[in-house]
Amino acid sequence: MKSLSEPLPPCLHPGVLEAGCDEAGRGCLAGPVFAAAVILPDDFSHPWLNDSKKLTDARRRALVPVIKDAAVAWAIASATAAEIDEINILRASILSMHRALDALDVRPGHIAVDGNRFTPYGSVPHTTVVHGDASLANIAAASVLAKTARDDYMEAAAAEYPAYGWNVNKGYPTAAHRKALVEVGVSPLHRRTFRGVSDLLDNLFN
Repeated sequence: MKSLSEPLPPCLHPGVLEAGCDEAGRGCLAGPVFAAAVILPDDFSHPWLNDSKKLTDARRRALVPVIKDAAVAWAIASATAAEIDEINILRASILSMHRALDALDVRPGHIAVDGNRFTPYGSVPHTTVVHGDASLANIAAASVLAKTARDDYMEAAAAEYPAYGWNVNKGYPTAAHRKALVEVGVSPLHRRTFRGVSDLLDNLFN
């Protein structure tokens, strides 16, 4: 992994339209999982770009227009809490990546995916990269777009469901979020198969 001051290489395969893919929100108790796909030019470089979890919110948001303006193509997609409950979080994360790839203006020649699990996207070759969001700029860019898009979604959802503090915790299982679940109950945006939510439902109906 590179330091924050050392720019990440743009991709695994220069000269190929390589889409970096990453997701945000796998560990949350509520809301969709978001994913992004980003194709960067081979000469792209930015000293801030890294795993979105390592960046401040201000830096992530400053990077969003930089990434979108520089990218050959980019897209953001999601899978709902209901889809997560139906097919599980891993499959829903991959589904959201496939949807982001579907939404690209150009078809990639290769896909670089953060992590170690992916389902083939048609006939396009792919490589899974553990800690890819901290080692390749195209995956890091996807991480930033997915994270900021999901944060925006959860902040908007917090206005409709203010008890859970999603404007602060973004749906992650903080102590305050768990306390609100016990006191207020489960919302339509909660992932009903996730521990902490399913436990409450089991107690309610059994």
